Amino acid sequence: MYSKIDVNGDDAHPLWKWMKEQPKGRGTLGNAIKWNFTKFLINREGQVVKRYSPMEDPYIIEKDLPAYL
Repeated sequence: MYSKIDVNGDDAHPLWKWMKEQPKGRGTLGNAIKWNFTKFLINREGQVVKRYSPMEDPYIIEKDLPAYL
């Protein structure tokens, strides 16, 4: 179990700040994480290749995965 961290604002954890700043990590309605279950797909080189909203159908996410395995 991990401790709770900030994902938005000045106190946001550096990893979350970095992911949101990447070209493919930007949100369509701003960069803030709106609520739990925002997901980021990261390739083997450590680059953010896609950001998914909490409302995204998991089937869409599953279809994207093979290209990055």
